Amino acid sequence: MRALVQRVTSAAVEVDGEEVARISPPDGGQGLLVLLGVGHGDDPIAAANLARRVWRLRILDEEKSASDVEAPVLVVSQFTLMADTSKSRRPSWSPAAPRAVAEPLVDAFGSALRELGAMVEVGRFGEHMRVSLVNDGPVTVLLEG
Repeated sequence: MRALVQRVTSAAVEVDGEEVARISPPDGGQGLLVLLGVGHGDDPIAAANLARRVWRLRILDEEKSASDVEAPVLVVSQFTLMADTSKSRRPSWSPAAPRAVAEPLVDAFGSALRELGAMVEVGRFGEHMRVSLVNDGPVTVLLEG
């Protein structure tokens, strides 16, 4: 499982011209946009562990974590994070888990964040999404686990 975590001042997801998710931290604060890739062998325990790492990651101002300031989190499934580009210029998507495995694990990741106290918004799994964000810093961190 891979999470590309971006510190943002706002982020939103649009599907077919309709906004389906948005985070706008109050008072010019910060939140997290998490692009989440699920691979073969990932399971609910891995999802919960990665959610905990994201929630406690100290990348907000003054070395605070999202848990310290109750920052909102927008989770967007992104199978392309699992791409294998080691053999050619054309990415292989075979490391990505199939939908029947990945979709419940994306849901489990969001649920684990909520159980930790996060306000979570989620994109739409398997849809063509337009993700807009204001990356603050910029700060972007890749977590694997």
